[in-house]
Amino acid sequence: MPKAIIVRQTGGPEVLKLENIAEPREPGPGQVLLRHTAIGANYMDIYYRSGMYKAPRLPMVPGMEAAGIVEKCGKGVKITPGTRVVYGTSQTGAYCEKRLINAKHLIGIPDFITDEVAAACFARALTAHYLIFRTYIVKKNDTILVHAAAGGVGQMICQWTKHKGAKVIGVVSIPEKANIALANGCDYVIVSSQQDVVAEVKRITGEGVPVVYDSVGKDTFSKSLACLRPFGILVSFGQSSGPVPPINILNLAPKCNFITRPTLMMYKANRAELVLTAVEIFQMIESGKLKINIGQRFPLEQAAKAHTAIQSRQTIGSTILTV
Repeated sequence: MPKAIIVRQTGGPEVLKLENIAEPREPGPGQVLLRHTAIGANYMDIYYRSGMYKAPRLPMVPGMEAAGIVEKCGKGVKITPGTRVVYGTSQTGAYCEKRLINAKHLIGIPDFITDEVAAACFARALTAHYLIFRTYIVKKNDTILVHAAAGGVGQMICQWTKHKGAKVIGVVSIPEKANIALANGCDYVIVSSQQDVVAEVKRITGEGVPVVYDSVGKDTFSKSLACLRPFGILVSFGQSSGPVPPINILNLAPKCNFITRPTLMMYKANRAELVLTAVEIFQMIESGKLKINIGQRFPLEQAAKAHTAIQSRQTIGSTILTV
């Protein structure tokens, strides 16, 4: 019998339990039976597991990103069985050996990319793409601020914006991550446990930055806002330290700043945009302009350990579950 990680009630990493599940039924119209080969572990999974985000239902199989091999196709699906595919926009259901999934989420994996690399990067690269091309269009000579610059998404934002000609200020939590951020395109690195982030940004830029990419949330939100120049935008796309507390909108008035809370599901809901973005991501990887760092690997049955490591903010790059 195939195995899956099941969450029967929300809570800490201990609620992630490996269980046997029934063999999936035959795929229905528009569906594919997929055998996973590698699974991405993301902060989004932690939000659903903890109850910060409301799960579609309980019990739940967490996970939104994985790579695998198509075994069977339902009516109307134009994918050949045996094709390697990846997805990163499925709401939940990835932490398992086999699953049924709507084919609209699937993208074929090119021969030059391994399943592990695909699972490690796809949702993160999709996120980086919409953040720097849609939420705020990073321009040549922009000086931008990226929190969690040594993390999976952070590394991709830094690499991609550097190739766009921007100057990148990366923020990391501990000194050991500074060299990682520098190697991934940062021109400047601020160690938040040792330096005053706002003072350093003002020293480097004089007036602040046009955009802050903040996936940390509660602990960094007010500092991120203070780092903006007039008419700058705070892009709050995660909350690894906890939810952002309520704010007084008048706090935006002195510099006419903007705040947005974007999500991958909204930006990449359109199938045509998803496909075009995937092509661009794969081209960046093939050219060597986007390097994927798999910092941690855990077997599927150790999903709880993976979540603990991610939440500790001690991980570097992407984390995957092996199947």
